[in-house]
Amino acid sequence: MYYGEIKKMDIADGPGCRVSLFVSGCRNHCPGCFNEETWDFCYGKPYTEETEQAILDALKPDYIQGLTLLGGDPFEPENQRVLVSLLRRVRKELPGKDIWAYTGYTLERLKEEGFRSRCEVTDEMLSMIDILVDGPFILAQKNIALRFRGSANQRIIDLPETLKTGEIRHSHFEKRD
Repeated sequence: MYYGEIKKMDIADGPGCRVSLFVSGCRNHCPGCFNEETWDFCYGKPYTEETEQAILDALKPDYIQGLTLLGGDPFEPENQRVLVSLLRRVRKELPGKDIWAYTGYTLERLKEEGFRSRCEVTDEMLSMIDILVDGPFILAQKNIALRFRGSANQRIIDLPETLKTGEIRHSHFEKRD
């Protein structure tokens, strides 16, 4: 897996001060995407054990609230197979940190058997994420006033509650009409 950037003090992609990992590779190719260069699976730098340790070290300070995964798309199978290891370590070594992930896929598609981005680690990865911002960016629904998302169709999902109840539970970060 490759990544485009690691932001060690991000305040735009989730609440509080966060560490954000922008992975490379995305098959959605949403028109108007803010990070088009990350569509290429080989964009940026190779993700290594040293990269993973640097992310964990950056997460350690008390003022860091959590980790955000975005890109590209963390839910491309090639990325999931690497990221699941990072999420396991965050949950084990830094259990007080929250985890957000952004994906151009909907949760329903990620849970659908046979869907092209579903793989052997998808369910485990979903089980370790606190907030999932899902859905493709739709340029016609772009709204810069929305908090933590780019277009009105995207949802901010409380993933633990959703997985527990089987019904989509919107996070309190998302105001819906």
